[in-house]
Amino acid sequence: MDLPTEMQHQAMGYDRAATMFSPDGHLLQVEYAEKTVKLGSSSIGIVCKDGVVIVADRRIRDKLVAPESMNKVFEIDSHLMASASGLLSDARVLVEEGQVLAQQNRVTYGAPIEPILIIKRIADRKQMYTQYGGARPYGVAFLIAGVHNQKPQLYTSDMTGHYLAYRANAIGEHDEKIKEILRRDLDGDLTMQEAIPFALKIFKEVLDKNFDIQRFDVGMISAKDARLVRVHGDALKKFVK
Repeated sequence: MDLPTEMQHQAMGYDRAATMFSPDGHLLQVEYAEKTVKLGSSSIGIVCKDGVVIVADRRIRDKLVAPESMNKVFEIDSHLMASASGLLSDARVLVEEGQVLAQQNRVTYGAPIEPILIIKRIADRKQMYTQYGGARPYGVAFLIAGVHNQKPQLYTSDMTGHYLAYRANAIGEHDEKIKEILRRDLDGDLTMQEAIPFALKIFKEVLDKNFDIQRFDVGMISAKDARLVRVHGDALKKFVK
């Protein structure tokens, strides 16, 4: 009996090293990392006409956990934020590297860092771990959002170290379904005050009976003052219809 292709690859040991290509051109350890990201909680990023917004699902499953400790929107600098899906311990290490780079830029040049330089550093680090032996790939995908010269920007990086700019995007569990809704319903430029209920409405459609406003973490950065503002918990109830 013929084995499925994936099982054949495993039997032949092509998934034992991050740097070993399978005969059909796949890095199987990187693809396993992608599956880890798909298991992580979702985040939606939207570029608005007056700023940029990230709405992230904290997915708190244990009532013993203090909700304020489960942040899914990370501050890289006052004008720059990130959200991640997958192994959040991997995300923490990469976020801290981004924070150091942002502060070095302020000290060296006396100016806030461009968002693209942060996503490029994170993507370079992730790509490195698909190329060298002795270490596994990072099991995390990122949304990086910020403002540069009063222009809101949103970037996404995947497990391979590839990154692109987006008008709106989603990572994590149900990401394909969320992106289909974004393609269907995102019409024109929203304000930040419009984007938050729009994203929460998508989560309500996707999560159905599991939707709970207490599980969301929202970050928004205005193009005018380039300052991160966080909203969560009961403060989000006004955005839910």
